[in-house]
Amino acid sequence: MNVLVVNAGSSSLKYQLLNTQTREVFAKGNCERIGIDGSFIGHEENGIKDKLEVALPDHKTAIQHVFDILKTVDQPIEGIGHRVVQGGWYFPESAVVTDETLGWVREVAPLAPLHNYAEADVIEICRDMFPELGNVIVPDTAFHYNMPEHAWRYAIPRDIVDKYHVRKYGAHGTSHRFIWRTVNEFMEGKAHKLVSCHLGSGASLCAIEDGKCMDTTMGLTPLDGLIMGTRCGTVDPATVFYLNRVAGMSIDDIDTMMNKQSGLLAVSAKSSDSRDIEEGMNAGDENCKMAMEMFYYRTSQLFAEMAASMEGVDTMAFTAGIGENSVTMRAGVAERLKWMGVEIDPELNKIRSDDPRVISTPDSAITVLVVPTNEELMIALDVEELLG
Repeated sequence: MNVLVVNAGSSSLKYQLLNTQTREVFAKGNCERIGIDGSFIGHEENGIKDKLEVALPDHKTAIQHVFDILKTVDQPIEGIGHRVVQGGWYFPESAVVTDETLGWVREVAPLAPLHNYAEADVIEICRDMFPELGNVIVPDTAFHYNMPEHAWRYAIPRDIVDKYHVRKYGAHGTSHRFIWRTVNEFMEGKAHKLVSCHLGSGASLCAIEDGKCMDTTMGLTPLDGLIMGTRCGTVDPATVFYLNRVAGMSIDDIDTMMNKQSGLLAVSAKSSDSRDIEEGMNAGDENCKMAMEMFYYRTSQLFAEMAASMEGVDTMAFTAGIGENSVTMRAGVAERLKWMGVEIDPELNKIRSDDPRVISTPDSAITVLVVPTNEELMIALDVEELLG
C-alpha cells in the first residue's frame, strides 16, 4: 500500500510517501517556518534534494503545496497516516479518522497545544481535499496507554486525576513500538525484557516486556524524564513555585525556559546539538564535559528504573539521532552501566550501518544493539492494517 505519512508540528510539516510492502520511499520532505518569514520546502526524490522558497502562511497552504509536489511522483496515494503527539485518554491504539476521532484530537490538545491543534487542522484539510482517501491517526502516546496503573498513576488526589486526566502519557511511542518489533524479529524472539533508548533532541526510555509497555520516562508531557536538547527533564516540581514566587517569573516564562532554554543547551552553554557538545568536550570545554556526564548519568539512572519496572532486563537498544550516531554517547552510557554487566565492544560500537546490529561483547549480561528507528514505516503499517 502506498501511504503518505504526515507529521505536522507547530511551525513545520514533514511528509513521506512510501510503500509498506517494498518499504521504498518515493519522496519525502519538510515544510519549514510555517507562519514565519523565510519559509521553504525541502523536498527529496530519487536521491535528488531540492529547496523551494515559498510563502507558507499556514498549514493549509503547506499541505496544498505538498500535494502539488507529489503530483510529479508517479505513485498513487492510497491512504494517509497522521502522527499525533498526544492521544490523551481516547487513543489506546491508532484509529481511522472520523468526525468523532478528529474531535478527540482537538479535545486533548491542551496537553500538547503546540502540536495537536496543527495536526487536527492538517487532518481536516486532507479530508476536505481528498475525501476519497482514508486517514488514520497514529498517536505517539498510544503504545504507553495500557502500561500498569502503578506506573501511570500520579500520587495526587483521585478527583483531580479523574476530572483532568492527569497521568503519565509518555511520548515516542511509535518509535518504541517499531524498535520492539525490529528487535524481536532480529533476535528471533529471544528478547523478552527490552529497554528502548530513544536518544535525540527529544529523548525517552521505554521498558517493553514481550511487546507490552511497562513504563516510560516521559510523563504528562514530553518535558519529564531525561535531559534533552533544550528540555530540562525531571526537576523538583516545586522549582516552578519557587521561581514564580521568588524570581517573579510567570508560568509562561518558566514553561518557555524549561522547554526551550534548558537541557544540554543550558548545561553546555554552547549548543543543544550533541555533536557540538562532543566537539567542545574534546577541546577541553568543562561545561560541555559536564553536559555529557549529566547525560550519561541520567540515561543510566533511568535505564535502571526501566529495568526495575520489568524486574530485569535482557536487551538494550539505542536509537534516534544521538542513539544511532554518537559512538561517544553510547560508550559513556554503557560505561555507567558496567555494574549491571553491560559490556560493549569498542570496535563494533564504531561501525555505522542502516541495519540493526549488536555492539555488546559475548560476555555482556545484556545484549546491546543499535537499531535505526523508522516511525514513518510504523505509521504506514498502521494505515495499511486499518484501511487495507
